[in-house]
Amino acid sequence: MSSSTVITNIATLVTNDPSLGDGSPLGLVQDAAVVLDGDRVVWTGESSKAPATDNRVDASGRAVLPGFVDSHSHLVFAGDRTQEFNARMSGRSYTAGGIRTTVAATRAASDAELEANLTRYLDEALRQGTTTFETKSGYGLTVEDESRALRLAAKHTDEVTYLGAHIVSPDYADDPAAYVALVTGEMLDACAPHARWIDVFCEKGAFDGDQARAILTAGKAKGLHPRIHANQLSHGPGVQLAVELDAASADHCTHLTDADVDALAHSSTVATLLPGAEFSTRAEWPDARRLLDAGVTVALSTDCNPGSSFTSSLPFCIALAVRDMRMTPDEAVWSATAGGAAALRRTDVGRLSPGARADLMLLDAPSHVHLAYRPGVPLVSGVWRGGVRVV
Repeated sequence: MSSSTVITNIATLVTNDPSLGDGSPLGLVQDAAVVLDGDRVVWTGESSKAPATDNRVDASGRAVLPGFVDSHSHLVFAGDRTQEFNARMSGRSYTAGGIRTTVAATRAASDAELEANLTRYLDEALRQGTTTFETKSGYGLTVEDESRALRLAAKHTDEVTYLGAHIVSPDYADDPAAYVALVTGEMLDACAPHARWIDVFCEKGAFDGDQARAILTAGKAKGLHPRIHANQLSHGPGVQLAVELDAASADHCTHLTDADVDALAHSSTVATLLPGAEFSTRAEWPDARRLLDAGVTVALSTDCNPGSSFTSSLPFCIALAVRDMRMTPDEAVWSATAGGAAALRRTDVGRLSPGARADLMLLDAPSHVHLAYRPGVPLVSGVWRGGVRVV
């Protein structure tokens, strides 16, 4: 039998339900309470009107938010790229080639080593408020290594993405067409049972538009839904391809034409922005303001990976988005919660209204704005996932 819990005396409750509270996209309720029963939210409202429950938690005038939804990460890998980062910060530029270093380390690692690494970063993210996460393969680039990455990831999340098309495998450097055939054939057959999504890095030095279309179309035929690394390092066909194929998300979206922005605004494809990557590579920031003003749905994610964005902290990404991508604190918090849920086509997470999963965090602050206002400070003091307090 499940027991019910009320969290009361909440200074500011972010529900992400505009029908609640102040009617804003964040659906803010002041002096609030939220009631959890089993793994669901069953009631939200003003503290004074909260129903009786089995258990009571006093928030002591702190803020409560939905758990973060990190819709883009690369957590199945071994080794790190400290030397590459150090070199880049000392003046050398980043190219996609650094991925090969991680591929070699990942292929050499045991299942136990890869899973221990994965759970370490998941625990790190959980302590910072992330309750739902997507993660990808892409550091094996063989049939065996890609399928084992997805098998390991699937033990820890439902949001698993097949990214055999991260770069052309070093083994096929002289025959990219043969590698595309592998990714859309034998490798796809081995990986599809463990994944929900298929992704491709559509970029100079990785896969062109025709290759990306072939890969995503093959995945769709196997029941995988597309997402795409698009327009990160230069302008390319990725965003238009995402919209054409009804991809759930086009990720990075740094180099966009007006036509790209317009296509996103008139589609159900989310633009997922990954400020950790720009921070870690000193690259040009995506213009979130331009996307938001055009009516594009925007998500914020960490892109946690050992090469270009080695952070698992969505609070850090929120602070970057507000400071350097011209988002308001409200927009950044919405994008890291409800936006991430939209990028995963989920309606059960990223919000705190009746029927939602009881995934939430308690901040050591009276308002969600403190996530950007107090950058680098560990404000998350409690996390519930599926109604169970885990932090």
